[in-house]
Amino acid sequence: MSNIVLEHKQCLIAGDGQLPVNMAKSAKQNGFEVICISLSSDNYKELKKYCSKVVSYGPGQVDSIKKFLKDEEIKQLTFLGKVSKTMLVKRPKLEKTAIELLKEMKKLNDDAIMLKIVEQLENIGITILDQTIFIKNLMIQKGVLTNIAPTEAQNADIEYGFKIAKQMGGLDIGQSVVMKDRMIMAIEAIEGTDRCIKRGAKLAKRKNAIVVKVSKPAQDKRFDIPAVGLRTIKTMKKYGANLLALESGETIIVDKEKMVDFANKHKMVIVAL
Repeated sequence: MSNIVLEHKQCLIAGDGQLPVNMAKSAKQNGFEVICISLSSDNYKELKKYCSKVVSYGPGQVDSIKKFLKDEEIKQLTFLGKVSKTMLVKRPKLEKTAIELLKEMKKLNDDAIMLKIVEQLENIGITILDQTIFIKNLMIQKGVLTNIAPTEAQNADIEYGFKIAKQMGGLDIGQSVVMKDRMIMAIEAIEGTDRCIKRGAKLAKRKNAIVVKVSKPAQDKRFDIPAVGLRTIKTMKKYGANLLALESGETIIVDKEKMVDFANKHKMVIVAL
């Protein structure tokens, strides 16, 4: 993948959040044309600023998406933004191929679904790119990002949480855990990181909870690389979690300066291991 020659015309399949917008902006600034398939409405207007074309489909509209890609003569594609199974519930329109694929699958975890989608796209001659190709500058580096560093007790919680999060990632359940006093308050599942933080911090009595987010042990960099942003740290503050531990070199951080400023203002800790 590192030796791949990038096509001038790139396709972005965009889920929730700011990451797809960052990718589209970066690609455009570097002279690429970006065609976008939007699976979410929350960043649609922003994507239109940087993409030559934005079309909206539900994740179950596999046949329509494949036809669009063929019509646009797309050869390379990037997935970015959260695309969870909850989108199938919100936008349940399932076309023939999606129904057939779901019937074939023995389990419906995120990796299994994404690998099936990747297979469908590769069958029509499309290469799925590493998610970080256009946003490598957003990968977090090792160290303490904030003015305050973790205490010895917090480091013990981080170490334990890191091991548990890795095990959960290996099972493709989730990539985040909420800790307090060497106890697991919550493990991320289908609800996503922010709701996991809310649930875990409430169980921790809204005080001194720690959030640990890691990559999966065998992370497929074509999809689902862990990412955090300003919304993450604001959710933590709202519900009483005060430390965010991330895996360095494997996690994308959006709005880094704003995140760090917010954390410092509220005496919170961000650390990359």
